[in-house]
Formats: sequence, C-alpha cells, structure tokens
Amino acid sequence: MPRPSSKERLLDAAAEVLLTEGAESLTLEAVARRAGVSKGGLFYHFPTKQALVAGMVERLVGAFDAALADAGGRPGDALRAYVTATIPETPEPAAGLPADRVTAALLAGVLVDPAGLAPLRERYAAWQRRLVEDGVDPAVATLVRLAVDGWWAARLLGLAVPEAGLHERVRGHLMEMIDEVIDSGR
Repeated sequence: MPRPSSKERLLDAAAEVLLTEGAESLTLEAVARRAGVSKGGLFYHFPTKQALVAGMVERLVGAFDAALADAGGRPGDALRAYVTATIPETPEPAAGLPADRVTAALLAGVLVDPAGLAPLRERYAAWQRRLVEDGVDPAVATLVRLAVDGWWAARLLGLAVPEAGLHERVRGHLMEMIDEVIDSGR
C-alpha cells in the first residue's frame, strides 16, 4: 500500500489532535508535531488553521462526491451509493470506522471555524439534488437520505446504534425500499 502523502498525513494528524485533545488544542504547531513535519512543511499545504479545516471538509466531501460519481445511471443507483458510502454492511467495532473518526474530527474542527461548514452545506445541497433526480420518487429519495444521515449521526455520537443483526436488517430494508419503489414505478 502506498504511503500517504504529506498533505494526507497532516489531515490525519489534525483529526487526531481534534479527537484526542479537543478543538481548542488544534494549532498548526500541534498538527505539525503530531505529523512529524516542520511548521514550514505544514505551511506549504495549510498556511492557516482555517485552510486546514477547509482541507478536512474537502477530503470528506471528496469521498462522497466520488461515491456518487461512480454510481451507475439506473434508477436508484445514486441512492444505493449514498447508503453504501455511509453505512457499512456490518457494524464497525466500538472504536468506530476511520472515516467516522475523520468526520468527528471535522465536526470538531468546524467549532474552530464555523464558516468552514459552508462548503459542506453546498455539497449536501448538490447531493440532495442528485438523489431526487435518481429516478425514484423525490420524497422517498429524501426519506432514505435523512434515514442514512440520522444513522450516520447516531454512529458518530454513539446514540443507540443498531448492533449486529439489527444493523444488517435495517440496512437491508433501506436497500429493499429503494428497489420496491423502483419496481412499483413510484
């Protein structure tokens, strides 16, 4: 497996600082130290804390943009991709998935720079448009997105997350609902 780029290592280090030390501890010095690079190396990629938070937002939205871009053109393909990109087939260990750790760090980072959430809001609007244009009833598409987003938030915050067995059944029902709506022509 290739070694992560310096930029990726810095973003990972920022996530770790946020998760282990809190948003108030996110400084460029702390991130450089955690990543094992000089401040100059950090400044090359992220000259400000706001640029660092923006990089974290960009990485998160890039993963979802890629998942939706890779979705096929058949009705329901984008919805299935959204479910797949957000909810794993089986429950993750109690420590959470690395993606959830990055997301948790990102949300903590937004506490540092609330304006950093603007690009995420813009991408959510674009994802919503893509999902309602997926050949499925727009109300069903929105219902699936909201269910998935709520599940993601529950996992992120540890709020009564479905355990093994129930996790798979609920995820399966979401996928079946998409197929049933398509099959019924709604």
